[in-house]
Amino acid sequence: MRRLRQGDEPEIATTSPAAAPPTRDDLRAFLRAAPKPEGLRNYGPTPTAADVEPARQWHAYLAAHGYTCLHWPREFGGIDAPVTFQAMFAEECAYADVPRQFSIFGPDLVGPVLIKYGSDEHKATYLEPIRTGAHIWCQLFSEPEAGSDLASLRTRANPTATGWRIDGQKVWSSGAADADLGILLARTDSDKHHGLSMFVVPMSTPGITVRPLRQIDGESKFNEVFLDAVELPADALVGRPGQGWELALAMLGRERLTLGTHAVAMFRRHHALVAAAHERGVLDAVLGRSMTRLWARMWLLRYTWQRAVERGDLTSPEFSVLKLVTSETDRDLSDLATDVLGVEACTDPEDDEFVRHMLVGRAQTILGGTSEIQRNILAERVLGLPKEPH
Repeated sequence: MRRLRQGDEPEIATTSPAAAPPTRDDLRAFLRAAPKPEGLRNYGPTPTAADVEPARQWHAYLAAHGYTCLHWPREFGGIDAPVTFQAMFAEECAYADVPRQFSIFGPDLVGPVLIKYGSDEHKATYLEPIRTGAHIWCQLFSEPEAGSDLASLRTRANPTATGWRIDGQKVWSSGAADADLGILLARTDSDKHHGLSMFVVPMSTPGITVRPLRQIDGESKFNEVFLDAVELPADALVGRPGQGWELALAMLGRERLTLGTHAVAMFRRHHALVAAAHERGVLDAVLGRSMTRLWARMWLLRYTWQRAVERGDLTSPEFSVLKLVTSETDRDLSDLATDVLGVEACTDPEDDEFVRHMLVGRAQTILGGTSEIQRNILAERVLGLPKEPH
């Protein structure tokens, strides 16, 4: 067996679509040769305002070559790609340091729900602009008092003579300031779960106010969204009234596919931290042990993710384990920046990548389901322990 060394690139199996599938080498060559728009960077799942234009150009280039919405059915512009091929493409984009698509919301969350539950008009109107990157979407789910307990949301959708009137507030809405459309979860009945419905909302509709939230690292990817007497037509409803919770659950899980790209980023950052510690002369035995433990944990995560992806079941409890441990490993790796930088860790995050990762590392244990929620899921649904008292 080949020994693993610091700086090695992990690999996964290269299962791909049946019709003349590109190999990993093909994908790597394509991404290396692709023209990169000025200002393009690997910004993660959500672009900032400065990222929007280069990201739109990049997504359009990928779409023109058949590399967007890989998991969609062929009739809607996808290639029915298996989970392993989707993961391989995401990973190669991480190696190339480019985003794999404009954002996660349109291609990964909204598109599949519209394909399964949307009307023919929804599909004809929204799917192709998602595939090409012409439309940016955001998710209007979380609220000030309904984050982890999403089913407790209070935003109301009341029927009118011509459709629906929406009143309420959303928060932590990634990319809402630049979005053309939003997918909204609102209450249409008093039942906690069966009283929720889902709507398509043009973000330019009168009554919508978006306020960006400035993050600790200086970026503003999240937003507050206020909806005051927002009028929507009847066909804005996706599925049936009261079906919103079912649709929201159908959206979950797509982020699990890209946990391997987090591993790629962590390996790179670990390598850079080790190099910086050498340069500064601070890589003593204590710091070395911490670096080694994290390096071993990252490889274990990497291979666990590979096994989960190869099984192709995105609902597997393995992904909850991976989400939990990946988030906390990323946080711990980011915290090592204080040991490497010393007092320089107090500098402006715009001036130092290590400082920026140190600050946002904490968010990894909150985004996409908090570590506490992930532990509850594993305790109750996998281990069969009693539910946590509320």
